[in-house]
Amino acid sequence: MKSTLLALIGLTAVSFSSFAANYEFVPDWLTPPPGKQTIGNSHGEIAADSAGNIYVSVQEKGAGIQVYGPDGKFIKALNLPPSLHGFVIRKSDEGEFIYAAVLGEERVIKAKLDGTVVLEIPKSSFPAEQSAKGLKLTNCDVAANGDIYVVDGYGQSWVFQFDKAGAFKKVFGGPVAPYNFKNTHKIFIDPRFTPARIFACDRGNNRMLHLDLDGAIIGVIADKGLRNPSSASFHGDLVCVAEIAGRVSVWDKENKMVAELGVNNTKGQTNTPGVAPKDWQQGTVTSPHGITFDSKGNIYMTEWNQFGRVLRWNAK
Repeated sequence: MKSTLLALIGLTAVSFSSFAANYEFVPDWLTPPPGKQTIGNSHGEIAADSAGNIYVSVQEKGAGIQVYGPDGKFIKALNLPPSLHGFVIRKSDEGEFIYAAVLGEERVIKAKLDGTVVLEIPKSSFPAEQSAKGLKLTNCDVAANGDIYVVDGYGQSWVFQFDKAGAFKKVFGGPVAPYNFKNTHKIFIDPRFTPARIFACDRGNNRMLHLDLDGAIIGVIADKGLRNPSSASFHGDLVCVAEIAGRVSVWDKENKMVAELGVNNTKGQTNTPGVAPKDWQQGTVTSPHGITFDSKGNIYMTEWNQFGRVLRWNAK
């Protein structure tokens, strides 16, 4: 399999590392909320808190984020905006908070883990030149100094930087040189390096790249053999990536792919929200959209699916 994959991807930085990251699929891990067969429209993100609870954004009224225990049992729903598209959970001296991009409301929020909103960055805080035609915010993350980075991933793929109080600082990226971003679906602060970097899932260009925290391009992580990277999460030296065209991949700090999970090569079953539960296959993805590691290195992935689907792989 190793030689076959390398032959397919040809001359590219993508290759298998000398070590293997091993994962085991966990079937039927999640139990939907009472009275539901599935969790609901899962066009969003997934994240884990320090206690091991799993948070899944769901685009249904009254269920902006559903919270599940480490055992997959439903705990509660947080009454956050239903169009919440991308979010992270980050810990600071003040506690753990949810930082979220609210796609349908053109704003960013910071909330406690109980859903209480403590900070809002409204549309009016974004520069008029980029916001005049509307913002389509898809994700955000926060740096160690509290600066918040937001991407207009369904718009022009501009990256906006705000301070910890929500005051605008600068804008970079977008569809212009040297970035030439296209559907830069989600960005994250990559803590594996010192100083930390921005990890960009530039989905429309089918590439992943690093930028420094001032917006300068450091380099391309991969731009061959990908399946439209949509989201990422970090654990130790690893990053796991949700690829919406039918794969979850795991990469090391040297930008080498060390594992691929759930690969789906069935025509019509990837990059679509319409795959019904009757057509789901255990351990095989359809349209990976959000992803997270927990503190133990287990991987959880949520799909772009109108019914709602979450898959889990445990680290061996």
